[in-house]
Amino acid sequence: MNEEEKKPRLKPIVEGAESLSLGISMVVAVLIGVALGYGLRRLFDVEWVFWVGVFVGIAAAVLNVYKAYSKQYKEFEKLAEEPRYKYKKELEDKKYDEEDDEDYGEKNY
Repeated sequence: MNEEEKKPRLKPIVEGAESLSLGISMVVAVLIGVALGYGLRRLFDVEWVFWVGVFVGIAAAVLNVYKAYSKQYKEFEKLAEEPRYKYKKELEDKKYDEEDDEDYGEKNY
């Protein structure tokens, strides 16, 4: 088998769908919260319960965004550890060292 045939074909598609579904999941979370609040308001005949449902929906949407951010940040950290990208960190560290030396009037050649 070729190396190309061994690669999973659906994995990139599923990861792309997860990224696209963030916006949809935010809307759905808020709509579910509103529906929950509306249903509880009708059930208990208490006006403020509707707003509790809205708040729960918005909180769920924010939680979805936080989870997506955390996942992307972990992916970024893995990517930053790859050897082909490590040189950028070394260049930044060297740049900061040179700036610190200039502040103290020292220059290392």
